[in-house]
Parts: sequence; C-alpha cells; structure tokens
Amino acid sequence: MSSEEARTRTRVRTTVAELGPVPAARIAELLGLTGAAVRRHLDAMVAEGVLEARDPRPEARRGRGRPAKEYVIASAGHDDLPSGYDDLALSALEYLQRVHGPEAVSDFARQRFAALEQALAGLEGPLPQKVEALVRALADQGFSASSRPVAVGTLAEGVQLCQGHCPVQKVAEAFPQLCEAERRTFETILGTRVQRLATLAHGDHVCTTFVPLDQLHQQDQHEARQDSQQATEGRRL
Repeated sequence: MSSEEARTRTRVRTTVAELGPVPAARIAELLGLTGAAVRRHLDAMVAEGVLEARDPRPEARRGRGRPAKEYVIASAGHDDLPSGYDDLALSALEYLQRVHGPEAVSDFARQRFAALEQALAGLEGPLPQKVEALVRALADQGFSASSRPVAVGTLAEGVQLCQGHCPVQKVAEAFPQLCEAERRTFETILGTRVQRLATLAHGDHVCTTFVPLDQLHQQDQHEARQDSQQATEGRRL
C-alpha cells in the first residue's frame, strides 16, 4: 500500500469512528472521494476486522431497492486507535478500590471530569449549540465525538451525542463509575437531563447519549404564552 493510500484509509477509518454507523456514500461525499475508492478501503478494513458492515437503522432506510450497508468501528479497530494508559489506570483503580472501597473510585471518576465541567461552565445559548461545544471538547480529548438531530418535529425531538472511540474504554469496562460520572457531567454542562443509550464499555459499537429538547420546547411555549398575555394586557390598558 502506498503512503497516499494509507493516509486515505486512515481518513476513512477516522470518519467511521466519528460518524458511524455511516454508509459509504456519505463517507465519499465528506472526504471528496469516489464511491469506488471508499468501498475498496471499507471492504479491506472489514476483511481485516477493523470495521463492521451492518444493516442500516430503520430510520435511515429510504426509497426502494436494497438498502446500503452502514459501517462502524469493530473491536480490532478500537484496539488500533490510541488507548492511553489502560494497564496503569486499571492497576491504580484496582488498588484504590481494594484499599479505600468503591466510593473512592466514584470520587476519582467525578474528579476526572471536573476539568471538562470547569472548561465548559457557564455555556449559554440554545441547547443544540451547547451540545456542539461539548462535542468539540470531547473530540479534543480523543473521543471521536459527533452529534446529530433525531426525531425532528416530534415530541421526542432531541440531539444524539455519539462517541465513536473512547481512549479509556478498557478501564470503563472494569469500572462503570467512569461512564456514570461522564453522564452526570454532561447533565451539569448542558443544564438538562440526558439518557445514555449505549456504551462501548458494554459492548456497543458507539457511546450514544440522547439529549431531549422537550424542556426547550416547553420553555418556548411558556415564553410565547407570556408574550401573548402581556400583549393582551397591553391592549386592555
């Protein structure tokens, strides 16, 4: 494989990590490559066990004909991505739990996300913009983060925050307190409840967190009612 092809393959894999599950056509569009070139790299990485090809999600199926496959990072692909200090961290947390108990691990997990919480403290603006700020911060830390709107125009409308790679995945598999502390940090930063739908630590292909917008809609409706009431009172005066 030439150095140019190797760079292209890395770009394709990175895109799958950030956006997966994602079809080949979308990858080609984002990277400015031909569909044939992208599929060649995808097929090679599927054969190597770096990627997995899956049937598309129900909401992604459109039109007639055979639906296009979607690609996600496989276990071997996660192993190839930077994994940080797994062995050292596991040993340290096992020692901490053995000597000081499970609550000490929970305290450590909360402290681990304190810097992220402090960096994003006081975020203002619409909730989707806050999610985007959080996505950028997570991406800077190696989480291959992305977001996408879901159920637009319905009562279940929200934003889905995805993390296609976790640099501490193996540690989180042994100590779920890390995932729970992260979820609570998301709630503090965004100022709303969130729902964890899937995690890499539990064997899913991506960490998925749902951020509902119903509270935002309720707030908009409340403000609209207040404006209407004020306008009516003004006319009476």
